[in-house]
Amino acid sequence: MMTYKHLFFDLDHTLWDFESNARQTMEEMFKALDISNRGVTSFDAFYDRYIYHNTRLWERYRKGFIKRDDLRWKRMWNTLLDFKIGDEKLARTMDNFFLDKLPTRTLLFPHAIPILEYLRNKGYALHLITNGFETTQHSKLRHSGLTGFFEKIITSEGSNSLKPQKQIFEYALQKTGAETKESIMLGDDIEADIIGAKNAGIDQVFINHKHIQPPVQPTYTVYSLKELENIF
Repeated sequence: MMTYKHLFFDLDHTLWDFESNARQTMEEMFKALDISNRGVTSFDAFYDRYIYHNTRLWERYRKGFIKRDDLRWKRMWNTLLDFKIGDEKLARTMDNFFLDKLPTRTLLFPHAIPILEYLRNKGYALHLITNGFETTQHSKLRHSGLTGFFEKIITSEGSNSLKPQKQIFEYALQKTGAETKESIMLGDDIEADIIGAKNAGIDQVFINHKHIQPPVQPTYTVYSLKELENIF
């Protein structure tokens, strides 16, 4: 087994439960902005369309086809359009509400804090590599009690690159003083975290919360954060 010193975690969908936190925030926004009185009677239908557009626009953002600000408000705009609501002002208000409230949510995946404590006590250097927005990600970490676990926090904004691009991993190694052979990436996203790290020459742990069959073979696969104790 390889001897690792630097563990690079993803944040959203890996440690911080994005789906649960986002749904809570969207439901609060739906009520606060009285979206139902605009003709959208089903929150579930509204949220399903938001997830569809958010996923699609994040993919375009990662590939450099759209800018950050376009991602932010257009996921709301496109969702409204699905319900025949062409209100740009409302879409931008929704964006501001969502990004103001979302980072204050605190739902983590089971065992997140205990496993970070375990790994820190084992002497590993813990870091983050995240595609999220700088201010938003730091706010998530602060509110959910995760900030103190990580020595370096590498964001796409700070590195001027995005996972799965090789540059963000090279930037992370430079920032932390780590070498590829002593580093490992831990994340839930096959393309961004696993393939991205593999292409950068870094080992990977696929955090397979959803029990999917990956199209590539990661160095390790776990189905819960607790199982990391079997590797480290």
